[in-house]
Amino acid sequence: MGHSYTSRIVWTGNRGDGTATYRGYDRTWDIAVPGKTVIPCSNDPLLGGDPGKMNPEDLLLSALSACHMLWYLHYAADAGIGVLAYEDEPEGVGEAGPGGAGRFVSATLRPRITVRAGADLEKAQAIHGRIHEVCFIARSVNFPVSCEGVFTVEGAG
Repeated sequence: MGHSYTSRIVWTGNRGDGTATYRGYDRTWDIAVPGKTVIPCSNDPLLGGDPGKMNPEDLLLSALSACHMLWYLHYAADAGIGVLAYEDEPEGVGEAGPGGAGRFVSATLRPRITVRAGADLEKAQAIHGRIHEVCFIARSVNFPVSCEGVFTVEGAG
C-alpha cells in the first residue's frame, strides 16, 4: 500500500527583477502546506543563505532524527520502557564535489533519553538498532546513519 505526501514551496526571494541576474534575487522560500504552519527557509549560509532560517540540509537531518525518535518512542512503549524525555542533536556530515555539487556522506544521531527508574537500559539501548529497519526517512537516504544514544534514569544522580 502506497502513501502520498504533498508539500507546497513558494519562492519569496524576488527583489523586483526576478532572476535577471544571479546576485539579484534571494534564495528564500516558504514551505506553505495548506492547513499547517508556514516554515520560512533559505539556502545554506555557506552559500549566502540566511542563517536564521531552515535550509534543506537542516530539514533532512531534522526529519531523520524525528523519524528515529517516533519509532523509538513506539518501541519503548511496546517494551514497557517509560520514556520521560527525549532530545537529539544530530550531526550530518556533507561534502562538496567539483563544481559545488554536495551531498551528505553520514549522519550521527545523539539522542539523550530520560527513562523511568527501573527501566531495562540494555533493552532500551537495543531498540536503537531496530529502528533503521522501519524508519521511512532512514530507509530513504543513501548515506550511513549511526546512533549514539545516552540514557538518564529518573531520580538517579
